[in-house]
Formats: sequence, C-alpha cells, structure tokens
Amino acid sequence: MSGNSFGKVFKVTTFGESHGEALGVVIDGIPAGLAVDPGALAAELKRRAPGQHEVHTSRREADLPEILSGVFEGKTLGTPITVIVRNTNQRSQDYEPLKDSYRPGHADRTTIMKYGVRDHRGGGRASGRETLSRVIGGYFAGLVTPDVSFYAYIQEVGRFKLRKKPTHQTPRGEINVPDEELSSEVIAHLRECKEKGESLGGVVALSITGAPGGLGEPVFDKLKADFAKAMLSLPACVGFSVGRGFELAGLSGSEASTDAANFGGMEGGISNGDEIFLRVAFKAPSTIGEKAKAGRHDPCILPRVVPVVEAMAKIVIADHFLRQASYASFLPGGTGR
Repeated sequence: MSGNSFGKVFKVTTFGESHGEALGVVIDGIPAGLAVDPGALAAELKRRAPGQHEVHTSRREADLPEILSGVFEGKTLGTPITVIVRNTNQRSQDYEPLKDSYRPGHADRTTIMKYGVRDHRGGGRASGRETLSRVIGGYFAGLVTPDVSFYAYIQEVGRFKLRKKPTHQTPRGEINVPDEELSSEVIAHLRECKEKGESLGGVVALSITGAPGGLGEPVFDKLKADFAKAMLSLPACVGFSVGRGFELAGLSGSEASTDAANFGGMEGGISNGDEIFLRVAFKAPSTIGEKAKAGRHDPCILPRVVPVVEAMAKIVIADHFLRQASYASFLPGGTGR
C-alpha cells in the first residue's frame, strides 16, 4: 500500500489500523529547536477523541500520545519525529458479522478489489480512527507557523445552518457549533438520530488568519490544490470549496471581482495575506439502522472532524511555509548562496 504520506518539505506518514495495537505518524522535515508541549499535544487529540459526548460513538479511547523519537529535552531535534497512540478499547468481535459482507459507502468492497484482503475490524486502515495521526501531525505543523490562527467550525449539519459567521474568539460550544441556541437544537436532533440508527452529514468551515502572502506554487502545487487534496483525503469528505466557491460560477466578472474575499485569500493559487476561507462537505455515515444501533458509530462525524480539518490545514501551511523559506535562502542577501 502506497499513498500514506502527505507533504513535500514538511511530510507526514501515518500508519496503523483501527483495531491494531496502535496508530501513529512519522513527521519528517520539521526544523530543530522548536519547543514541544506534550500536554498541548494531548489536548489536541482529546478534541478528536471518541466517547466524550452523548452524540459521539460510545467507543472510549484515552488517545494518549507517546513520542518515540525526534524530541529531546522538550525540543525538536530536526530528525524524524515518531508518535504513536495505543488502541485500548477495541471490540473486534462486533465486526465479525461484517467479515463476509460489505457496507455501502465504506472501503470494504473496494479494498478487496484492490488488495484481495482486508482488515474488517472497524474498517482497518480506512477507518476514521486513522485521522488521529493527522491531528498529531497538525500539532507539530503548528509549531512551524505559531503566528497563524486556524478556526474550524460546523457551518451546516442536516437541515441546521449557522446564522452568521463567527470570529476566531467565538466559543465553539460542546460539539463545535459556535451558536449556543443552534448547538442545543443540533444536539437534540443528533440524539434522536442515534436512537433511531439514522445519520447526518454537513459542512465544516475553516478560517485561517495570519498566513503570509506568497505561499503556494502557480501550477500543479497551488496552495488551494494542496488544501483540496488534504481535505478530500479525509474519510467521508465529498466536497471542497474556496472563498465563495461554487457561488462564483453564477456571478459575472464585475460582480465576482468587487470583493477580494470572494477568492478565499488566494489568487493564482498563491496566498495573498488575507483571510483564507475554506468549506469542506462530509456525507452522513453509511452505517445506519439496526447495524448502527448494535455497534459503536457516530450519527454524525462533524463534531469530531473539526480538529482534523484544522490539522490538515496546518500541515499544508507548514509545508508551503518551509518551501518558501528554502526559496528565500537563495535570494540576494539569503544564506543559501
């Protein structure tokens, strides 16, 4: 299996299965001398961890990170960083009935088509649990660009839609819906969905402020293209847009060009220093009905995917920041000549 790595200069490679001994990540290309706070890393993982709310899956995992390499006396060495999280609450027997049946919308059938074998326990490598490795990568990516702020939130879920755009200081509440009244309505509805074995999809929005201009390449490695790959690589992701996205297709040139914010902080695939604004759409979980009620499933993945969206964005920004930094060293006055 290839395709387990993401990034060029700042690169993450994830490994492990949902019901294996552990999951983890190797982070390559990180500069030396960055201060590492294990408590802050654990806090990021806790944001994504299962079983913390009644509308989450009932699987409970502490998701405690173990740093195996690349950090010494609280600072990065510049060498590859390896971090693992051990699985402690597997119930693999729950998946025995699925050993010879394929769940629609999952990678069960296509994994067999591709490899001829699959780990049916919780989805194996294709499980959403793999995203904890991305959150770890995102924590270390954030050390590279500490002045950049990332704020993701649930903008839509099912029939519910956020009434106004929040600021980075707006509390996101229990399930990452930054509107107290709407959050209560969504929680009540998700509770009903869980009882009925129903599920919902929706949209996560992401605002990035403080990102410098000049990030991204103008052809195949546009910043928006790497954001798109990062987000569409997430389990259950079915759509991605920048700025006003598909709305721009219906506007005339004079209408679209009146506000630079329409372009989501990027022009020609390169950041312009303005707020970067992205929207990421996720489908409803495919496990529904009696199978959902019998197992341990999220009726909606959006509450737990918010920190994962932030993490992937941090990795993209860190990667392009380090690419730009390496270019700068070869400019007149730089240290690369």
